[in-house]
Amino acid sequence: MVFAHDTEAALTTLAALVNTALPDLPALDAFLGEHRFTGSRAHTLAELDAVRALRPRFRRFWAIGEDELVETVNALLRESRPLPQLVRHDGWGYHLHAVPPEAPVAVRLTVEAGMALVDVVRTGALDRLRTCAHPDCANVLVDLSKNRSKRFCDLGCGNRAAASAYRARMTARRQDAPASGGPPAGAGGKP
Repeated sequence: MVFAHDTEAALTTLAALVNTALPDLPALDAFLGEHRFTGSRAHTLAELDAVRALRPRFRRFWAIGEDELVETVNALLRESRPLPQLVRHDGWGYHLHAVPPEAPVAVRLTVEAGMALVDVVRTGALDRLRTCAHPDCANVLVDLSKNRSKRFCDLGCGNRAAASAYRARMTARRQDAPASGGPPAGAGGKP
């Protein structure tokens, strides 16, 4: 494990939020359920709009340097006024919550992102925030691999890149192969 479990979960949720369109309330419900996000919900369009508004703000985390990230995270935490506390619920071991469960979803997402990014900065792991290496993808990712080798997002870009590279190799082999119709000249075959 690269970070504490709650930090990894928050970073994964953060990247997924940036990469998710959230077209409607059922999509928000599914997103929060998939990422096991707990606490109260308003189930309103205002709540959906508040969460959607976080996406471009959070995307910047992947485009800025350490000093600007520190300023941004500090600003997020000042806005939200977190009070970190150890809690245990829903089968999770002790982990940090920094705002009460009745705080708005957008506030809870913001604080969790900020707290997780504190760990990223403190451990000198900003290089783990990456953009997908596939040329046709702009998704962000968090490299939680031990050897820092993750290059592609989780939406199949690694498979697409491998298939494209395979097709390119096969095309090159066909172009380098001698013309068909017999053995190459000087191969010892009789006319």
